[in-house]
Amino acid sequence: MSKPVGIVTGAGSGIGLAVATHLVSKGYKVVIAELNPTTGAEAAKSLGPDAIFIQTDVASYASQARLFKQAYEWGGNRLDFCHSNAGIDDRQFLYDPEEKEELDAEGLVKPLNTKSMQVNLEAVIQGLWLFKYYVRRSKEAGGGKGKFVATSSAAGLYFMSTNPQYTASKYGVVGLIRAAGPEFVKEGITVNCICPGFIPTNLCPPEILKVWPKEHITPLSTAIKAIDAFLGDDTMTGQAVELSQENIYFREMVEWANESQKWIGLESLGIWEKAY
Repeated sequence: MSKPVGIVTGAGSGIGLAVATHLVSKGYKVVIAELNPTTGAEAAKSLGPDAIFIQTDVASYASQARLFKQAYEWGGNRLDFCHSNAGIDDRQFLYDPEEKEELDAEGLVKPLNTKSMQVNLEAVIQGLWLFKYYVRRSKEAGGGKGKFVATSSAAGLYFMSTNPQYTASKYGVVGLIRAAGPEFVKEGITVNCICPGFIPTNLCPPEILKVWPKEHITPLSTAIKAIDAFLGDDTMTGQAVELSQENIYFREMVEWANESQKWIGLESLGIWEKAY
């Protein structure tokens, strides 16, 4: 039987590289998907023959679609794992001062740069769309079941005032896995996410890292604890796992406000399914 195959986006450093390294140690073949050609190639080289680098811009559907196709073929026509991990902070601030507000040739306000929404949320949705396609076509090579993990953030459970789009995108990831997880597990695909606290990565500005208190840093090893929990349970799905310091916390959805809301959320699903 061929080795299981995984894709990790944003795997040139930080959480992505740590997860890719862990997967190789567990017998996986891993695709390092990274926009930066230098760090991506170095990461794949450091992991040996069971890793390959594919330069990918997850904000581009075509780029991500090529990634999945190449990964599937490189892995011997199977795909078993995907960690949709690539992420960026806000590229334009919603609170920009008046002097930064611009009009176009028609006198209309220029749109806000929403690249962070594309990378942090839309790319995750498209990644899950692509992942299920190739998992379904992996049975002959010994696969056919899959584990999809997305990187949300503690900001997806709380908030981050300096990055409102980032916050919105990470809330979206939590909503996505909670909605899709219970459905995909019916065909052997689990869908979960991690919500890291402060883990020093390339996303963090250097000046922040210099002054951040060490007692409020979460190590990369905590992310691996969550990954192992997902890998070890074929029924665990729809889970948002907060990472803080050395601990992982399985965060439940907010409580139903009343019995009516509970009925709408649970019992009315049959009505919605008929409508769709």
